[in-house]
Amino acid sequence: MEEKRNQDGLTEQEFLANYKVQDYERPSVTVDMLLFTIDDIVTTRRKKEKVLKVLLIKRKNHPFIEQWAIPGGFVDIDESIEHAAYRELKEETNIDHVYMEQLYTWGEVNRDPRMRVISTSYLALVPKEDLKPKAGDDAKEVSWFYIKKEKIEDKDNEESWILSLKKEGGEEEIRYLVTNKFEKNGVLLVTDTMVTPCNDNKEFLAFDHSQILNMALERLKNKIEYTPIAFNLVPKEFTLSQLQQVYETILGKKLFPANFRKKIKPMVEETQLKTIGQAHRPSRLYKYKTNYEREDLCM
Repeated sequence: MEEKRNQDGLTEQEFLANYKVQDYERPSVTVDMLLFTIDDIVTTRRKKEKVLKVLLIKRKNHPFIEQWAIPGGFVDIDESIEHAAYRELKEETNIDHVYMEQLYTWGEVNRDPRMRVISTSYLALVPKEDLKPKAGDDAKEVSWFYIKKEKIEDKDNEESWILSLKKEGGEEEIRYLVTNKFEKNGVLLVTDTMVTPCNDNKEFLAFDHSQILNMALERLKNKIEYTPIAFNLVPKEFTLSQLQQVYETILGKKLFPANFRKKIKPMVEETQLKTIGQAHRPSRLYKYKTNYEREDLCM
């Protein structure tokens, strides 16, 4: 077969041999990893309450030195984006062997003060007892942060939320105002989201990580409605009450037990085990049904 030639009369092999990569500016590529877990805290009334947490690292170097950030780093020239995500997570937090999925790609021109950087973010839900984070070479410190998002205003075409993060076992707190404006684009309703630091902030997240974190929370709320992602946050055997608490924590609302159990029934199967060592009556333990066929849960 005769080789095809371009307008300069070159074959593909000849074209590639003369191609000068240095003639074109190229952006750098990074990855960011959002690890979420569910944990218990003791309230002022000495009751246990489920809370959502996210893992952050304190940056050791410029830019944004000593500011909290989502774990991440640059993709090497000879590795895939997914491999880079796992490698950077291990290097910065000493965590590996967790399931992650892509969240979004971030490409604003001035998102990094050093150069043009495009970043792919990854999302993971993990049981806290399975993790022992430890700051690696690129991080000064690693810590879990309690994370909460509460609505403060609701109008016809706009809503406002406070996104807050509080360091586990510490006094550091970071707060952002999230404003969603809704506009019609043809027949579709589109959302314009702004994330701005609260005036009383003493700490700030590095780069555009507040926007990444806000999107990750919204994705969690959406995915929990139609995928079994919540089962990553409970033990292999669990009670239905434990599972319901996970759903309520992520969705930010109480669910009626009878309705929840009806919706969740196709996803679980009973075991022969029951809870032990509890003050109340033993509860039946369940496990995720591995052959479950997905459907819309609509909690």
